[in-house]
Amino acid sequence: MSPVSRNRRRNGKKRSVRGGAPLVVVGEPEECDCPHCAGEQPTLELADLIPAAVDIDAIQDPIEMELVASTLLALGANLGDDRDLALRELFVPAFEAQASREARAMLAGLASVSEGEVSRAATEAARRLADSGVSEPPWLAELDAPVTAEECIRFADPEGFTFLLAGRFQRAGRSHVVGVALDDCDCGGAGEILLIDADQWPEAREALLSDLRAGGVEVTEEKVRPADFRGAVEDALDARAEHDRFDPEALDEVVDEDGPCYAALALLLRSRIRALPVPRQRKRGNLQDGELDVASISALLDLLQPSGRAGGVPAQRRPASLPAKRKKSDGPAPIYQIKVSLRGARPPIWRRLEVPADVNLTCLHELIQVAFAWTDSHLHVFETPYGSFGRPDADLGHRAASRVTLEQVAPAAGDKLRYTYDFGDDWEHDILVEKVLDRDASVTYPRCVGGRRAAPPEDCGGVWGHAELVEILGDPTHPEHRDRLDWLGLDDPSDFDPARFNTKAVTEALQQRR
Repeated sequence: MSPVSRNRRRNGKKRSVRGGAPLVVVGEPEECDCPHCAGEQPTLELADLIPAAVDIDAIQDPIEMELVASTLLALGANLGDDRDLALRELFVPAFEAQASREARAMLAGLASVSEGEVSRAATEAARRLADSGVSEPPWLAELDAPVTAEECIRFADPEGFTFLLAGRFQRAGRSHVVGVALDDCDCGGAGEILLIDADQWPEAREALLSDLRAGGVEVTEEKVRPADFRGAVEDALDARAEHDRFDPEALDEVVDEDGPCYAALALLLRSRIRALPVPRQRKRGNLQDGELDVASISALLDLLQPSGRAGGVPAQRRPASLPAKRKKSDGPAPIYQIKVSLRGARPPIWRRLEVPADVNLTCLHELIQVAFAWTDSHLHVFETPYGSFGRPDADLGHRAASRVTLEQVAPAAGDKLRYTYDFGDDWEHDILVEKVLDRDASVTYPRCVGGRRAAPPEDCGGVWGHAELVEILGDPTHPEHRDRLDWLGLDDPSDFDPARFNTKAVTEALQQRR
């Protein structure tokens, strides 16, 4: 079993974990002209999915069968709410009707990685095949053995952001590691998933740590409780799933020559963490008669909330009341260290700034424009728990950003808000208050204390247009290479360096604005 990982987009390139097999990194997909994407409804051919094509004799580890089953489940995701029904009433009976060892293996794989009614239907069908005398591969019994967690590890930076969650699992004497990388530009959602044999893990682990440290990132490693590990992984997978619902380009090809897709690996990972204790705050139905947990009480109160409307917004969804502004008698505002990350950028593009906490949002908008070398040529808005702020617009529900300060909408470390610039290209940024600092009399604010990569040029088409621009300018043979250079006003492609970033230069630009 080789290490496998999956990014959100396809680019066909690979990077290696030293001493191990390559990690497959998938980039932006090419335009697809299949019947489904063209708007036609294809006829489902069950013969294309039956396990007769699976070489049972070549499989050495039952986890390979689980990946085949996970891929089938991922294919079924396009059926939406009808997926489970189709699996129970169409696929499972069809596999059982084959009465072959391949069918029995596929049913056992489905039972292992799925849950609920699908798992039960597959389990019962596989049992009936066994009772009828259908033979089994020598490794199949391992799928019935319990999965246990040997170790759960969290890799994080000193500021507490988690880079990677890795769990080592054991079943029937075989151990493997499943890890998920978290994307700080995507609400901590899952980015890549790694699957590797346990005996390859120490070398792969050292390679990953070395790569991070070579990039100037300090990494801490700590063991976490299995229940906390399960909760953190579920949060990451759920955040990715929620964002992918609104992102049509997130639908990777499910069958890929480079290995399993993200969706299949995510299903396998979910099957592993189901063996772990449920986080306390997620448990339901285990309380004594007459007791309600906090989440149940909150849900009940939501149901009882009056449904009256004010200003066109349901009462339970009205923005929170804006805290009062700082008064002179409160003393000077502290300094906020904020991280401004461009959502969807691969590799990440971000700036770490130190600004007075009482900076108003219009001023913060101008600072972000300078930090990203943009020209303030388009509209913008800040989305906060207290409402939307930008240029006042009653139709859009935007209030005046100049009247609100950063510390009003983000009162404490860990608070977040969203900043969108240019409603056409839709440059979305996550702003995180990382630290609240005391003022240093020897420092001039605002200043930049970190960052990564040059910001995209204005009007280049959003994050996907920027990715295409970088690819074209990096290929002198591309038919659009010269046109793109001319559009940027450049004579030499070396003048376009997407990796360029200079903390000192950004600080100087910020302070010239003063």
